[in-house]
Amino acid sequence: MTATETRRTEPVPEGPRVRIDAGELRGLDQGTVHAFRGIPYAQPPVGPLRYRAPQPVARWDGVREATAFSAAAPQNKKYTLIGFREYQPTSEDCLTLNVVTPARPAGVPRPVMVFIHGGAYLMGSSATPLYYGNSLVERGDVVFVSINYRLGALGCLDLTDFATDVRPIDGNLALRDQVAALEWVQRNIAAFGGDPGNVTVFGESAGGNAVTTLLATPSAHGLFHRAIAQSSAPELTVDAAVARGRGKRVVEILGGPEAIDTATPEELGRAGNQLMGELNREQSGVVPYGPVVDGALLPEDPEVAIAAGRGADVPLIIGTNRTEATLFTKMPGMGKPSADRVAHSLGVELAAADALGAAYPGYPSVASLNRIVGDMMFWAPSLRIAQAHSRHAPTYFYRYDFAPKVLDVLGYGATHATELMAVFGVYHGVTGWVVGALGDRRVAMRVSDGMQRDWITFARTGRPAGEWPQYNGTSRATLVIDDRNSIVYDPSAEVRRAWDAFEAARR
Repeated sequence: MTATETRRTEPVPEGPRVRIDAGELRGLDQGTVHAFRGIPYAQPPVGPLRYRAPQPVARWDGVREATAFSAAAPQNKKYTLIGFREYQPTSEDCLTLNVVTPARPAGVPRPVMVFIHGGAYLMGSSATPLYYGNSLVERGDVVFVSINYRLGALGCLDLTDFATDVRPIDGNLALRDQVAALEWVQRNIAAFGGDPGNVTVFGESAGGNAVTTLLATPSAHGLFHRAIAQSSAPELTVDAAVARGRGKRVVEILGGPEAIDTATPEELGRAGNQLMGELNREQSGVVPYGPVVDGALLPEDPEVAIAAGRGADVPLIIGTNRTEATLFTKMPGMGKPSADRVAHSLGVELAAADALGAAYPGYPSVASLNRIVGDMMFWAPSLRIAQAHSRHAPTYFYRYDFAPKVLDVLGYGATHATELMAVFGVYHGVTGWVVGALGDRRVAMRVSDGMQRDWITFARTGRPAGEWPQYNGTSRATLVIDDRNSIVYDPSAEVRRAWDAFEAARR
């Protein structure tokens, strides 16, 4: 018998098992952690369930393998890269989540951290290696959950005007999916050693928008107890009339209502891309998808609901990155920003954009225009959410300024999504050695250690570690995260006042 044949006859180690409400799961033993992947939290939304709210999972017999990620939601293939020339499969059957938990038994129930990925509601997957969560679990003794949800036309397009008795259609499907995933956590996370009474929901970009939207979603209240919104884009949440108009236009592009059921995900994606092109000819930077203020699942605009005290009164961390927009303006085909293009993005005449730009040093330099675009999408609306929420619950605001030298050399700085590398601890791995090529790996690891400590402590206790004063509309205390953290009161005050005046004039 050869050595190879000997190896083939050795028994495969038994993976960890967990019994949940739908049946038994077998996961992966990764040494210090156990991972359970591709767990369905709702029935596959296919066939007659394509445009319906998520439905309960059917029970299964025996042991279900939970050792591999399931398909990502339908999207362009280029957005599903998960390794060298390796792409995550996509399918409408995508309503799954993943759980990572410490391998050692829990003495007491552990805090739970539920991550919602970003991607403009057009792209993204919980299978992205950045989002594995092992580092948070190992460092924080927490249970980590990451979710998939429907994207694009299948998750965010409002087609309710085309509902019939034969073909019922529900709206706000991506938001409904997120609520269903949080309900699954409440029912099942104790089986993984997690505490259903201590759940933190956190997300970045569109995932951050999901967090600020969930704060104002009544059916989500009580499903989570702390919230972290990283680079939330609050204005992705849209008015019902606007959403219905976009839905009607996509149906026109498809050729009529009969195509709603027969269109493939690829055809729906192309129709959505055409809609996005049309919208951007009217106003730059418009993303056609997002949660809808439908008067039912989401009764009112989150900013309005939060300001009025009708949001979830849970502790909140919210913040943005210093140079958010450089990621977008450096994308192929985007070109350098100009004052005219910024005015187009703002939906105003050039004179109004110039009045706002006067608060930015060097306007209309490329750096100042990039800053305006980033502030428009992320910083200014996040400040409004922070101010509104701080009147009703503990709120902590941050600005992420840290950029490894390699990002500065490339002209990105602390751009959009770069804080994720710190939150998920990747600077301690191979990425850290790449960063270290220019000599700042230890600094990057220190920044990462600090963010993880704050995020984990917040998930455990409802307040960050260390000295981080609560945000309010008077002091506006902000944690500036850099190679050395600092507390700054009302940073960029002149710019903030300019945005306040701009918004007041626009409304």
